[in-house]
Amino acid sequence: MKGVAILGATGSIGASARAVLRQHPNRFHAVALTAHRNAGALRELVAELHPSLAVIADAPVPGDLPPGRTEWRSGRQALLDAATHPDADIVINALVGAAGLEPTLAALRAGKRVALANKESLVCGGPLVLEAARRGGGELTPVDSEHSAILQCLSGTRAEDVRRLVLTASGGPFRAWPLERIGAVTPADALRHPTWNMGSKVTIDSATLANKALEVIEAHFLFGVGYDRIEAVVHPQSIIHSMVETVDGSVLAQMGFPTMEIPVLYALTYPERLPYEARRYDPVAGGPLTFEAVDTARFPAFALGFQAGRAGGTAPAVFNAANEVAVAEFLAGRCTFPCIAEAIADALDRWPNGPVDTLDDVLAADGWARRATNDFLNQLAPCS
Repeated sequence: MKGVAILGATGSIGASARAVLRQHPNRFHAVALTAHRNAGALRELVAELHPSLAVIADAPVPGDLPPGRTEWRSGRQALLDAATHPDADIVINALVGAAGLEPTLAALRAGKRVALANKESLVCGGPLVLEAARRGGGELTPVDSEHSAILQCLSGTRAEDVRRLVLTASGGPFRAWPLERIGAVTPADALRHPTWNMGSKVTIDSATLANKALEVIEAHFLFGVGYDRIEAVVHPQSIIHSMVETVDGSVLAQMGFPTMEIPVLYALTYPERLPYEARRYDPVAGGPLTFEAVDTARFPAFALGFQAGRAGGTAPAVFNAANEVAVAEFLAGRCTFPCIAEAIADALDRWPNGPVDTLDDVLAADGWARRATNDFLNQLAPCS
């Protein structure tokens, strides 16, 4: 039986992971669970899954815990201890944002398989993550549906036979809105995703297509493919999760109704497969399938992220941090939807890019971008 640590157990990926564990209780068991601040939700999960360690990353441990075998801890070191738990064979990193990088590095250095839903780990610290896996003997398996699809399509395909990767994007809720209406978008509008049920940060990123830019950068590091051979296409039905074109012109696609449970399961079992009860794909009910080019005038954050990926170094970390700050401000009602891309552009324009040699390089770029983005947004009332 494999021991599993779930970082971010109370979020949407955590819910999918718990569903997987319930269907295969003889193959997987939870040894560590973490939450950001939601102690109440974590308490319920502890009562269900009985891990040996429960961690509240950014809040104190509740004072009225019932007796039990679960140790409760809080803080950064406790989170890292969950990521390196001696009984964890697999670490599901479902943390949100750049905060997921350090636990990814720690788990890989400890030789764990990291089922990675925290794309920011590779976006901000790709070279560090790959080096940690090499030195520590750890392994990365993707949880994002797009990268899981690519991993499945690459099965049996030599690296030199890959011509290009094509990531699909739903286009979010504003794909067909007139451009003049985008400035009036509210957080409630942006949180109404047409096909996926995700946390608020990822849902806003899907509405701006910043999420797809992050996934392009992630794919570059995961699969060792240059940016000139990675593309994105809007696919509103979210049935085809990504495609791989080979040098002979064949195109391989992984398909299915939207669910994160199947990618989570595959990340745990790769390269094997286990039976799983989920909604089976019906090609009649799932059709017709349509595709559109990414409109960078409608989705400027996508173009900015692609630009940051090509620039390399610390530019992707700056892109990510500026986006995180701007999305938080938009959700709080303190800036407009177009402000998100404007703030990212400002940060990238002003950052003197440099290499990623150490974690401190990433943290310096991240900290600078957060301060610069806050300053930029505070000067605008409101953004245009």
